[in-house]
Amino acid sequence: MATTQSQVVADLVTERTGVPVELVLITSFGDVTKAHLTQLGGTGVFVNALRDELHAGSIDFAVHSLKDLPTAAAEGLALAAVPARDDPRDALCARDGLAFADLPEGATVGTGSPRRVAQLAALRPDLVYVPIRGNAETRLGKVAGGELDAVVLAYAGLARVGRSADVTDVFGPDRMLPAPGQGALAVECAAEDAADRLGYLGTVDHAATRAAVTAERTVLAELEAGCAAPVGALAEIEDDLLRLRAAVVAVDGSESVRRERSVRLETERPTGADESRLMAADLGRELAREMIAEGADRIVADAAAQK
Repeated sequence: MATTQSQVVADLVTERTGVPVELVLITSFGDVTKAHLTQLGGTGVFVNALRDELHAGSIDFAVHSLKDLPTAAAEGLALAAVPARDDPRDALCARDGLAFADLPEGATVGTGSPRRVAQLAALRPDLVYVPIRGNAETRLGKVAGGELDAVVLAYAGLARVGRSADVTDVFGPDRMLPAPGQGALAVECAAEDAADRLGYLGTVDHAATRAAVTAERTVLAELEAGCAAPVGALAEIEDDLLRLRAAVVAVDGSESVRRERSVRLETERPTGADESRLMAADLGRELAREMIAEGADRIVADAAAQK
């Protein structure tokens, strides 16, 4: 999947600028470890190896799944672009074409995400949620082989590897909010090279996506939660109105804090993209603070203590 999404960005850069791009394959700790994401803390395990290569100057830019990128700024690196986002929703791949509501009581559902487990348990506490690791093929194989009744994965990831036909149900935001940044990619480069790199990387940046994920990731940052925390957030823009929804849910689904806020963006000004990101960040901070006042930070802390 990492190769596929990196190739997408490489092709887009070449298409828009004529600059040829060569892929350099790098294996991260998150790719090879057998430990579950909750045991790893989830922060940086998929991106640190790529960032080391950026610092060393052996690559010009790196492509990450944005939901795996820590919210804290990386010293010496710049977020050069966020391309247009793919479908941010989560998807169920179940045996016999079953939808989530049709899974029998006690059915086993595999996922490596505490966020998914928490929100799924709130919907169906009668199911059994099983922690799993591995790429999409490995996870889907557990359903095909009868080891699990279903797995839940990011719809965008399944589409990128050509497995969207395996989807039997899609979770809209009214049922389950995705991870902040899910469905989006991040392109990083060395800060000292940013002036040169932005000349071509900036052509793949998508202003609306960048504003939306800025709002989502600001919620995560304000809650001081990593990408493995049970925090869901989704920002959507329609007619310049940025609507942000977020949820923090106890791992067993028994308790939750959910909030929503909106702001109208200033897209007509020449500096509209920059102003939109600032407004999106302010919106994320305001929403997170409302959630903290209702106990969201305690739920995050309790989830961390259960690892």
